[in-house]
Amino acid sequence: MPLTPKSPGPEASWSAYANEIYAAGLLRGDVPRLPTDLTRLEELFSRRLPAGPVGYVAGGAGDASTARANREALDRWRIVPRMLRDVAERDLSAELFGVRLPAPLALAPVGVQSVVHPDAEPASARAAAALGVPFTTSSASSTPMEEIAKAAGDAERWFQLYWPKDREVAVSFLQRARASGHSALIVTLDTAMLGWRPRDLDQACLPFLHGVGTANYFTDPAFRAGLAKPVAEDPVAAVQHFLGMFADPSRTWDDLGFLREHWDGPILLKGIQHPDDARRAADAGMDGVVVSNHGGRQVAGAIGAAAALPGVVSAVGDRLTVLFDSGVRSGADMAKVIALGARGVLLGRPYVYGLALDGQAGVDHVVRCLLAEFELTLALSGHRAPADLTPDSLVRAD
Repeated sequence: MPLTPKSPGPEASWSAYANEIYAAGLLRGDVPRLPTDLTRLEELFSRRLPAGPVGYVAGGAGDASTARANREALDRWRIVPRMLRDVAERDLSAELFGVRLPAPLALAPVGVQSVVHPDAEPASARAAAALGVPFTTSSASSTPMEEIAKAAGDAERWFQLYWPKDREVAVSFLQRARASGHSALIVTLDTAMLGWRPRDLDQACLPFLHGVGTANYFTDPAFRAGLAKPVAEDPVAAVQHFLGMFADPSRTWDDLGFLREHWDGPILLKGIQHPDDARRAADAGMDGVVVSNHGGRQVAGAIGAAAALPGVVSAVGDRLTVLFDSGVRSGADMAKVIALGARGVLLGRPYVYGLALDGQAGVDHVVRCLLAEFELTLALSGHRAPADLTPDSLVRAD
C-alpha cells in the first residue's frame, strides 16, 4: 500500500521522516506514493500530465541552456564532510524578517497552479502552513489571494508582485495582500515581458489567454474599473485588458520609491544576478534580494543562479537578506546554497510536481523529503545548524 505519512510539527526533527518511511514499510508494507529522490519527479510529471501544462511548468527559455546551467552551477560545488563533531542535536530553524521559521525555506511564487491540479494554490498553501514553511502567493495565481490566505490560516505567507503598468491596480494588489496577512513583498524584476519559450510556443499554450492565472486581476476593483463590461459578460476583453497591463518594461531603479510608499513590510527584489544590481537594491532601501533567473525560463544562455550567488553575497550580504532560487532539487543543493551565503531558499518546480502528482499530500512529501535530506546532509558533513555552513564547507569540482 502507498504511504501517506502525517506531517510533523515544525519543532520535529525533519530527518525523522526517513524512519517514518522505513517503519511504515516494516509494519504495513507501505511505500511512499512519490519518489524520495526529488530529481525523479519531473519525469513522472511529464508522463502523467498533458503536454501544455508540462511545457508551461517544466520548460525553459530558448534551448533551456540556462535551466541546465542552474544544475551545472550547483554541481560544480562539492561538500567536504568533517568527522568527529558532535551532531547529535540539530536545529534547522532560521530567522527571516523577524520571524522564526523551522528551516530556511519558503515555497516560491508559482502561478497558474490550477493547470496541474484542481486544488491549485490553496492545497500548496495548506501543506506549507502545516509544516511552518512560508507560502508565497503569486500575482498570477489561479485563486484570489484572499482565498489562498484563508487556506494558509495563521501561517506565515509572502506576496509576489508582477509590477503592472496600471498604478491603481498595483496599489490595490499591495493593499489586498497586506490586508490578507501577507507579511513580505517579493517583486519579480526579470519578467517585464515573457521570454522566448519554445515548449509553450510549440503547443500554442499560454494559460492567461484562457483567463487562467488571472484570478487576482479579475477580482480586483481597480482592474474591473477599467473594463467596459463585467468579466463574466466579456471575458475576452478582460483578458486583453490584463495582457495590456501585466508588466512594464519601462520600469527603472527610480521607480522603487513607489513600492516603499505603498508597502510597510519587508521588500525583496527577485531576479538579481549581478553584484551591481544587488548594490543598487541596497542603496534603494530594499530589505532583500532573491538571486534567481526565473528557473531558466526568461533568458537562454544566461549565468546559472548558483554561479551568481557568491558575487551577490560578497556585494550586499552584510546589508541585505539574500535568498536563492533556481535549480534546487535536493537537500544537498540546499546545503550548498546556504554555505555560499544565502540566508534561505525558495523552492519552486519540485513542489509543483508534487502538487500535480498527489495534491496537498504531494507538496507535503516534497518539502519533508527536501528538509530531511538537508538535515542529514548537514549532520553528516559535521554541522548542527544552517549557520554553521560556510564557503569552507565546499570545494569547486573544476
